[in-house]
Amino acid sequence: MSDFKVFAMIPARYGSTRLKMKNLALINGKPMISYAVEAAKQSGVFDKVVINSESEIFKEIADKHNIEFYHRPTDLGSSEAKSDSVVADFMETYHDADIVVWVNPISPFQKSNEIAEVVKYFFDNKLDSLITVENKQVHCMYNNIPVNFELEDIFAQTQDLMPVQAFVYSLMMWRRAPFLSKFNEKGHALFCGKFGVYPVKNLTKIIVKTGEDLKLADLLMRMIENEGDDYSLTYDKLADLHL
Repeated sequence: MSDFKVFAMIPARYGSTRLKMKNLALINGKPMISYAVEAAKQSGVFDKVVINSESEIFKEIADKHNIEFYHRPTDLGSSEAKSDSVVADFMETYHDADIVVWVNPISPFQKSNEIAEVVKYFFDNKLDSLITVENKQVHCMYNNIPVNFELEDIFAQTQDLMPVQAFVYSLMMWRRAPFLSKFNEKGHALFCGKFGVYPVKNLTKIIVKTGEDLKLADLLMRMIENEGDDYSLTYDKLADLHL
């Protein structure tokens, strides 16, 4: 890994639509984006950590955490902007990065050690692109067609099902060269070259997109603050609240 420059890119769009200014929303008294910044820094796998936003307001947070701020073009801060274009723009600016890792600020429970594990997996498997997933052992259908079970069979126990893998997006990462090559040719490149997935831990899959998500994340983070890393009591309390 030391032969490659690995940059963390933390995207922070100011004008979110579903949850206004979600990256600045407080979770247990701290801006949500700060959790991603701290986890990225503590992982020890990045040569540089950069907040990428169209709004200068995030420069204050970057300065506070002693990391870089990239002021991306205004048009890449709109709700119509595609992730591929945001990544390509960042790669064109930070051309010394061999690997770019999208550290999602709306996944506040992602730990630094898991980030390090995912990056190691990326290198160990010689991947060009990767997205984190959640392994779900549940009966799934798509367009009224069974995906991992048969309608004519005995109803299988969930532990016997082939897990489906739902994208979590807590981390996405790419090698710069194959990404830009495909982007310049096709206009999209999230699945460039050799693609792989990495199943994340239970809490990491909590993604904050709505006001309800934010309330749950704030409650859970406060419980964790009181109880440490033993989440058993936390889950029992959440079950009692019927969340």
